[in-house]
Amino acid sequence: MSEADRVRWDGKYAGRFAGPPRLPEVFAPYADELPTSGEALDVACGFGAASVWLAERGLSVLGVDVSTVAVEQAQDLAARHGVTDRCRFSVVDLDDGLPPGPPASLILCHRFRDPSLYPAIIDRLAAGGVLAISVLSDVGAEPGPFRAGAGELENAFAALQILGAGESDGQAWLVASKGERS
Repeated sequence: MSEADRVRWDGKYAGRFAGPPRLPEVFAPYADELPTSGEALDVACGFGAASVWLAERGLSVLGVDVSTVAVEQAQDLAARHGVTDRCRFSVVDLDDGLPPGPPASLILCHRFRDPSLYPAIIDRLAAGGVLAISVLSDVGAEPGPFRAGAGELENAFAALQILGAGESDGQAWLVASKGERS
């Protein structure tokens, strides 16, 4: 990502603050399918509301985002909710790929799309791990350079066991498992 993009994202987050810890609404019907222990990776975590929610459930979470402003806000949110021992954040340019780390019991990616990362996301999932991903979509919206085409997520993650998926109103989402879950 260019320095101009990083500055743009810092500007979007400046002067705004995270709300309470929460799972993105699109994944709420699948909250019981999400693991409550193990490692989690929150890709493009923003203010960290989902990361902190996951840590409160018992996961050890790494949240990554290109915005230094967002990461600082996420660190503050984790501290205010007493989960800094299970929730850490890092400034990462995802154009360079996913950061190194252990296999993840959960990978959450909300409203960030980079199809070049899809194979790495599958590889990073632990056996039985769960992926929860949502992206902007052409379905029900005007096409655009940052929007997924119809069927993109289901095709990209066809090797996983799909627990739920949908496309409408400019959003596509998928919740899937990598093999059998314990």
